[in-house]
Amino acid sequence: LADMAPKNFKNFIEQLLEARFLVLLILLLFLLVLTPFLNKFIETRILMDVFLTAIFIFIIYSIRLKRSQAIIALFLVLPLIITSWSEYFVEIRTVSLLTRIFGALFFAYATINILRIIAKSEEVDRETIFAAIVAYLLMALMWAFLYMTLERVSPGSFSFPDKGSWGEMMRYEYLSFVTITTLGYGDITPVTDQASSLVLIEALIGQIYLVVLVAWLVGMHVSRRSK
Repeated sequence: LADMAPKNFKNFIEQLLEARFLVLLILLLFLLVLTPFLNKFIETRILMDVFLTAIFIFIIYSIRLKRSQAIIALFLVLPLIITSWSEYFVEIRTVSLLTRIFGALFFAYATINILRIIAKSEEVDRETIFAAIVAYLLMALMWAFLYMTLERVSPGSFSFPDKGSWGEMMRYEYLSFVTITTLGYGDITPVTDQASSLVLIEALIGQIYLVVLVAWLVGMHVSRRSK
């Protein structure tokens, strides 16, 4: 029994890593759902930051095809990790401009590499579908950081109903997801031309992504089955 336990654990880890995009999708969904409810309590905030750091590491593992890709992704995500943990030692009211830029670059880099992995897939399986969904979510997170960057450079670019009741990251995640899905409740609105342009581009890219990628996946699946 003592010998079987490490072996079973090793098999579990191997299966977990093989289904990396499914695991990453579950982690991202948990993060988006749980953060607003647990972020007010310091104990759960620490757990959420551990969770968030694990997601960053898992993203790097999922997208790395070469060692250089993992190094680039790690370089881009380090400011995010440092900022999230330094808040427990130094009071940081807003995320720095550099962190916002690196956040946008990290999620953009991760999205591009996942799309490359999808394009190289020889068949459409569950992991391919999960990878496509993960790329969609990461794309939305990238735009959230772009919105934060714009607001930092040009304050007042967006109008919020009650700024005091929103966490900084959550408000821009919310804006990004309702934009990319073209849900558009209208409670958060772009005020400047630059903000309006970014919102418009995200809405267009989100819809083009769904139409083109779904059509491509269906076409590839039908093509493989007909052979």
